[in-house]
Amino acid sequence: MSEEFTGCKIAYIFNDQLLVYKRDNFAHIPFPDLWDFPGGGREGFETSEACVLRELQEEFGIALPESRLIFKKKVPDYLNTGNSFFFVAEGQQVEIDSIVFGSEGQCWQLMGIPEYMAHPQAIPVLKTRLLWFLNSSFNP
Repeated sequence: MSEEFTGCKIAYIFNDQLLVYKRDNFAHIPFPDLWDFPGGGREGFETSEACVLRELQEEFGIALPESRLIFKKKVPDYLNTGNSFFFVAEGQQVEIDSIVFGSEGQCWQLMGIPEYMAHPQAIPVLKTRLLWFLNSSFNP
């Protein structure tokens, strides 16, 4: 049976920093000009894991195996019209060194977790989801 969801996001954490990108500043997209996590919409009947890993590879050139996903939570999508999934993975230096930034967004950076949580241009719902992980028993 297929999971019902619209998309996925991933908090990719490397040395207590988040891999984030600044969204394009177009009025027709959700959260224009804000700092976002990798992720996006589901294609076809892919699983949530396949969706988030495909998006991470498309947006940053990082190919992770599913086994590197350390946290998964089903959440309402940003419009509250369906379900989405939030994942967490731990990054590695070799992956950061080989990032190839995709065609969406203005720029990327590694941002400290406290900085993201306090940043006025961070997407509020992602702050909440990141807190779920940080306060969970899954957080090493």
